[in-house]
Amino acid sequence: MTAAAHVPFVDLGPMTREVRGDVDGAWTSLLANSEFIDGAAVERFEQAWADFCGVEHAVGVGNGTDALTLTLRALDIGPGDEVVVPANTFVATVEAVVLAGATPRFADVHPDTLLITPDTLLAAVTHRTAAVVVVHMYGQTADMDAVGRVARAAGLAVVEDAAQAHGASWRGQRAGSLGLAGCFSFYPSKNLGAFGDAGAGVTSDPTIDRKLRSLRNHGRQPGRPHLHGVVGTNSRMDTIQAAVLTAKLRHLERWNAARRNVMARYRLATAGGPGGMVAQPAGAVPAPHLAVALVPNRDALRSDLARRGVDTAVHYPVPCHRQEPFRRYADGPLPVAEAAADHVVSLPLFPHMTEAQVGRVCDALHNALAEVVIGIAR
Repeated sequence: MTAAAHVPFVDLGPMTREVRGDVDGAWTSLLANSEFIDGAAVERFEQAWADFCGVEHAVGVGNGTDALTLTLRALDIGPGDEVVVPANTFVATVEAVVLAGATPRFADVHPDTLLITPDTLLAAVTHRTAAVVVVHMYGQTADMDAVGRVARAAGLAVVEDAAQAHGASWRGQRAGSLGLAGCFSFYPSKNLGAFGDAGAGVTSDPTIDRKLRSLRNHGRQPGRPHLHGVVGTNSRMDTIQAAVLTAKLRHLERWNAARRNVMARYRLATAGGPGGMVAQPAGAVPAPHLAVALVPNRDALRSDLARRGVDTAVHYPVPCHRQEPFRRYADGPLPVAEAAADHVVSLPLFPHMTEAQVGRVCDALHNALAEVVIGIAR
């Protein structure tokens, strides 16, 4: 197999090359002014990201997990409170609830979208539940109208985990603007990725914004740097990451459009077959981060695709509620999330995929699915 025939799971190189000139210029400026943490570059990115998300405020932090943890703390959620989280998510969602001192309550997900639903949310709510973290998995927003109605009726704060949904929207509103606050990770492989760890919390609530800014900076009070009003942490955004994110943000909508085009090809290639792509909720415009399919006999399929030169990954093979630190929070079966964990497979997806690469994945997937199904039948 030639190197050209191989399709990697992700290739960040072309995105980096597109912004290299802007980043080089920003780095030269940073070396000249020695403004390495916070400062004007961070403020510029925070304003640009708030504008992009359609909210009043964005607060840059060290990573996406901190964005979630500090946002929950800014909402005064902690010991004695429960927070509903979908069972199908990356472990950081649940981790953040525990780090904030609260108790996670797991909710199952829809079998087609693998997102939280109003019914699964309602089933998880108790008299101690204070909030729900709605996770926009794979770059697809949940049904925020229906979930929001249940949350309001139950008196729950709605926090969005939009770590995989940069630029996704629900009925015209961007992810991050659909609840009290939204939380983003800018891990390098995200649709908007830094050159290291970074994250942000966004909100239109000035009180949440003020508390987040204090919590990320050791609990300092605004304008009184020697007074610490609460126990905070050190989660300030590095200036170079803000400069990288500002440079990349100019390209994000175009990159997301390219991702949607790849996903459309994958949906067409798997339509009517034995395995298909995770469904897109009506009313959502995705910003695809992961191209996830539900397939039979996943291990055999991945081996077949690898033989054909196509890299794959699995997000996530072990559900959060079956991970050792979090088992004690699961008080019943979560059948949809548990079944999905055995069948999800992530296909290559990045904005600079060539027509030839997309075609190779589609052909390989079609042929691999046919062979796997024949193998099952035998």
